[in-house]
Amino acid sequence: MFNDIGPLELVTIIVLAVLVFGPDKLPKVIQDVMRTIRKIREFSESAKADIREELGPEFKDFDFEDLNPKTFLRKQLDNDELGLKEIRNGFDLKKEMAEVTEAVQSADTPSSSPSSSSGSGRLDMTKKPEDPEKDDRPPFDADAT
Repeated sequence: MFNDIGPLELVTIIVLAVLVFGPDKLPKVIQDVMRTIRKIREFSESAKADIREELGPEFKDFDFEDLNPKTFLRKQLDNDELGLKEIRNGFDLKKEMAEVTEAVQSADTPSSSPSSSSGSGRLDMTKKPEDPEKDDRPPFDADAT
C-alpha cells in the first residue's frame, strides 16, 4: 500500500502524529484508522464478489487487475499467440545499427567497399566540400531575417 514511503518520511509522519494527537491518544487513533481501512477492504471485496456473481460463470476467472491498462498491456504482450516474443527476441539493435552505419558509409564513399573503410566505423562529420569555391548554399540575405 505504501511502497514509495522511505524511512525518513515514515519517521516524519510518526513525529507529526505524536505532536498532533499526543502520546496518550495516538494508540486509539491508530486503532480507529486500522478499523476504517479494514472496513473499506471488506466493502471492496464484497463488491468484487457481487460483480463476479452478477457477471455469471463465463467471467469466473475475471481479474480486476486486468482493468489497469499497464497490467492489461503486459499480459497481452506476454501472450505468445501473437508471436511478439519471437519478434522482440529476433531484433538486435546493435546489429541493425551496424548495418545502417555500413550502408551510410558505402553510400558516402561509393568507390571504396565497406570493408576497406576506416577501421573506426565512424562517420566523418567535419567533411568539407571538395570545391571550396562552389558552395551549394543560397546567398545570405540579411533583410529576409
